[in-house]
Amino acid sequence: MKEFCISPNDANGRMDKFCMRILKGAPSSFVYKMIRKKNITLNGGRAQGNEILHSGDVIRFFLSDETFEKFSAHASSEQASGTGNVADTDSLQIVYEDTDVLIVNKPSGILSQKAGASDLSMNEICLHYLKEKGEWDPDDPLAYRPSVCNRLDRNTSGLLLFAKTLPCARVLSASLRDRTIRKYYVCIVKGDVKESADLDGFAIKDEKRNTVRLTKVQEPGAAPVKTHFEPVKGNGELTLLKVELITGKTHQIRLHLASIGHPILGDPKYGDRALNKKYHVATQLLHAYRMEMPKWEDTLPGISGKVFEIPYPERFQQIMR
Repeated sequence: MKEFCISPNDANGRMDKFCMRILKGAPSSFVYKMIRKKNITLNGGRAQGNEILHSGDVIRFFLSDETFEKFSAHASSEQASGTGNVADTDSLQIVYEDTDVLIVNKPSGILSQKAGASDLSMNEICLHYLKEKGEWDPDDPLAYRPSVCNRLDRNTSGLLLFAKTLPCARVLSASLRDRTIRKYYVCIVKGDVKESADLDGFAIKDEKRNTVRLTKVQEPGAAPVKTHFEPVKGNGELTLLKVELITGKTHQIRLHLASIGHPILGDPKYGDRALNKKYHVATQLLHAYRMEMPKWEDTLPGISGKVFEIPYPERFQQIMR
């Protein structure tokens, strides 16, 4: 029998999710079966798996040592392998760090989170950084696995939020969902943009092609999108825009600007190929340069009410000059 006492860091999460983290090598069907058969109990009694955990709760695993070691060892191995193939963390561009959160400047060309087992992403680089500092132990089944909270496209650079603790992840995720964290981007687009505007519509994602289509009316599977932009300066052929992402859907800024005839320079999916070739740019010049945090009460004091802003990438500055 193995026994785990729920810490404040794991409180307010679901029991089944906690058990799957402990037995990460086990299929979810096995975990639910063990809960139903009372081989996994909560505070000495039968559980459903959907219970919300509280600090001090006790979960017991009545499994053979061989079974427990098999599934928990798989979890440790998997977590460790997630940080074994990473870039040198000396190149990590840290914007801000405290005990709750890590904010980094993601370069263009790298994923926020990996899509396949062999991918390298900012998530793995940040995990490796915390492992080197001794702040995260991949072999501890009770340790919360820190994670990226917002996502940027592979070739979009800029501010990325990385939660070190489960409470931080919950606060940031909720604030991103309700849009109280305000996100601003800068981009260089085709054409001479003279006035600010708000763009509305509905976006439908094509999973097979990894593209998004914009419509003016609601269709099945379509999500509402809204973007605000304002011009900063231009030369008649190109314009530098500041953009506020009011909703946050896949390719939203790229698609919205392309829909009004001002695609982002370098965009391979929605852009102008001739213009991209002229400026020798193969990836979209889109950069998440600013975040404004709301004021939270009694949580995340290091970033509550703060504004984080970073410079434009050198490629932006070259073209602007």
